[in-house]
Amino acid sequence: MTNRERLLTVLRGEIPDCVPVAPDFSNMIPAKLTGKPFWDLYLYNDCPIWEAYIECAKYFNIDSLMDGYFPLTFPEEAANQPEWQTAIVSKSGDRIITQRYYLENHRPVWHNKVDVYFVADSPAGNVDPSKVCLPAIPEKWEVLEGVKPVDLGPEGFKRVKDLMGDQGLIGVFCCSTSALRNEEDIFNYYDHPEMHGEWAEKRVIEAEKRFHRIMGMGTRPDFLCVGGSGTLVFQTADILRQISLPAVKRVIELATAAGMPTHVHSCGPETALVKIMAEETGLTVIDPLETPPMGDCNLMELKKLYGNKLTLKGNLHTTNVMLQGSVQDVVEASKKAIDDAREGGRFILSTGDQCGRDTPFENLYAMVETARTYGKY
Repeated sequence: MTNRERLLTVLRGEIPDCVPVAPDFSNMIPAKLTGKPFWDLYLYNDCPIWEAYIECAKYFNIDSLMDGYFPLTFPEEAANQPEWQTAIVSKSGDRIITQRYYLENHRPVWHNKVDVYFVADSPAGNVDPSKVCLPAIPEKWEVLEGVKPVDLGPEGFKRVKDLMGDQGLIGVFCCSTSALRNEEDIFNYYDHPEMHGEWAEKRVIEAEKRFHRIMGMGTRPDFLCVGGSGTLVFQTADILRQISLPAVKRVIELATAAGMPTHVHSCGPETALVKIMAEETGLTVIDPLETPPMGDCNLMELKKLYGNKLTLKGNLHTTNVMLQGSVQDVVEASKKAIDDAREGGRFILSTGDQCGRDTPFENLYAMVETARTYGKY
């Protein structure tokens, strides 16, 4: 089987030739592999991080389930929005800090957050300027120049899907399980209980619109992403049900009717989310099922409870095993995960959330090789 065929087989609930393997290395390892400063990829699009990821997927020959890395954007979604421009407000040997602004009566109106781009780490977005010792309104700045243009629309997506080829599948976001993502969102939720119903209804409407735009594309994605990082970190299961789950359920219903698989990525505690998705929706696949202390998932138990309802993807520890462990540690952990979840198919061997930048390449090779040999059906 090709990598693509192997994944499609598993998502259909059928048995592939071997357990697919897709370690989570969407950011740091692909950026490192280019040999460029990380800000070249994230800030200057040289090359965009999603293209670096595809090259990395080919380099390690994984079964790539590329979940939402390409930020598909439709013109209608940007309508009536300010025409934001970007300025560099601080620059040093190890980081570049930018801040967005738009012009009103020929004067800049500054966004209240900044973005921090590092030379050898993933960027930090929406940072309070005071946390990086900067004023809310910059005292000095320069216009950002040299950014390579990138088509984020349907034609750009087609190009990226062509780049992926048979290496795997590509998904795009349609909606999210995460309604609250930060401290500001939490305060807003509790300060405005009268708005909860309206927020939930608006999310359903916007999700349906985006679903139909996606399905109207000449080149469609292979699956739809409906998850969100740290879904149960900044919100409870009750808040999920109240605000974001209605839209997620609606998209899954529409996608299922159209024969389109759906995917949830949610790092952190996830056992309760797996239960909700398996029992109350027709979700296709969920990851990364992190183990303690980062998460609360037991792969064997989840397989017993829900393995006949959805595809599980996980869950080697990214620090103890992948970053700090030996090749033998990776092989043993991979075998255990395969033993815990291989039976009956519906399993993709993966890691917890985001392998670190300095994860030994030998460990990634070992994980892939174990899936190809020990993971045979």
